[in-house]
Amino acid sequence: MTAHHSGASAHGSASSIWVGSILSIILTVIPFWLVMSGALESATATAATIFVFAMVQIVVHVVCFLHVNSRSEDGWTLLAFIFTAIIVGITIIGTIWVMYHLNANMMPMSVGEMNAM
Repeated sequence: MTAHHSGASAHGSASSIWVGSILSIILTVIPFWLVMSGALESATATAATIFVFAMVQIVVHVVCFLHVNSRSEDGWTLLAFIFTAIIVGITIIGTIWVMYHLNANMMPMSVGEMNAM
């Protein structure tokens, strides 16, 4: 029986875990502070900033804790992750698109429009 793992480097190191933990804490505290202090005047700017911090935190988790990179498993984990992200993106964008068009095209008619029929 052969080992499935190509080496210890694919599983990360203690420093990778520490860096990931510290970055995760920082990337959680800053958006929390933005909301609680009201540092940004615009609710849209606050939401956009939180979204950016969330995306960065996803990257930190994937790299530091899941160890998805081009070296582990000869790049297959990275390829599978990218494929999954594309499918999830298509699903989310498609769902929003369908709901928008259903809302726009299935609005109830006014009394004047019904009389014109």
